Amino acid sequence: MKPFDLQPRTRVVYGGGCLERLGALARELGLRRPLLVTDPGLEQAGHAERARRALEAAGLEVAAFADIDHEPDAALVARGAEAARAGAADSFVALGGGSSLDCAKGANFLLTNGGRMADYRGFARAHAPLLPMIGIPTTAGTGSEAQSYALISDESHEKMACGDPGAAFRIALLDPELVASQPRAVAASAGYDALSHAVEAYVTLKRNALSDLFAREAFRLLDGHYERIVADPRNLDACSAMLLGAHWAGAAIEASMLGATHACANPLSTRYGTVHGQAIALMLPHVVRFNSAVAGERYAELLETSGRAPGRDPAARLAERLESLALVAGLPRSLRSIGASAGDLPALAQHAAQQWTGQFNPRPFGQNDAVALYRAAL
Repeated sequence: MKPFDLQPRTRVVYGGGCLERLGALARELGLRRPLLVTDPGLEQAGHAERARRALEAAGLEVAAFADIDHEPDAALVARGAEAARAGAADSFVALGGGSSLDCAKGANFLLTNGGRMADYRGFARAHAPLLPMIGIPTTAGTGSEAQSYALISDESHEKMACGDPGAAFRIALLDPELVASQPRAVAASAGYDALSHAVEAYVTLKRNALSDLFAREAFRLLDGHYERIVADPRNLDACSAMLLGAHWAGAAIEASMLGATHACANPLSTRYGTVHGQAIALMLPHVVRFNSAVAGERYAELLETSGRAPGRDPAARLAERLESLALVAGLPRSLRSIGASAGDLPALAQHAAQQWTGQFNPRPFGQNDAVALYRAAL
């Protein structure tokens, strides 16, 4: 058994309608002037107003930052920090997908510690305490509410992983009713991303008993309900299972990191603007096959966890299952479909080999391996 260091930093509150508890939970943390970080879609859906009312009913003064219209970059995070400063915020409440949650974390770094986001690339670079935060995911995807890292793009659109113990949410509020309002395309892309987190976290070099526990349960829930939420994003049972599965998958990442799938997917988003979950769907089955010789038994365990027979070649069986889910969801099936060509592969591979997640892949992963993976996906 590999050693691990468990120090839970996030209280998890789960259940339909639990958004109504937001004000009371905020008061328990001693919040007084939170900045509500959200997006225009959630304002239009009325969820942001519900959150604001719950906070104000508890006697809190609420300012809002709702400019999240893309994955957070350094400029967006800086605007969020300025909004927090202007509102004299003493805390953050992040409501939305991974972009809103990561933006709140990034703004917290800048508000409390100054400088630029690039200063916090890596882990534990903050020199002053961060403000308390509550995370409320409205998609079943990134699991950011379970993690102490924020993914923020720099000026060159390169994703920076910026982590700190203080960047963990004090409370993660998981309300499946919020997920039921997500569009089908978001359910498909975010849900597939969550699946990849469970699959990759279960086989990384950094895996341990804790990450195994989270990843197995995450895969069981996600594999069992992904097709249901894609067929009907408002199915509350499916939303409940997917939201909890995405959270456990995020907790698995926190304990064991990711692998070559994310290393290969990030350059696709950078170069072609591909939605992250779609880029993941293009690469995950190929990485599973690539890892077959060293992770086959682990993949068999995942399949058995969800009641599926692994067969003689568990990696192939799992890859086929993942491909079938991408097909059902209408996610891209080839790199050519997002605008890539054979001539792009060397540059993509060079970029992929520099991604930090690749070092945790169970099979050694380098530039030549990335070329082969991209070629298989072309």
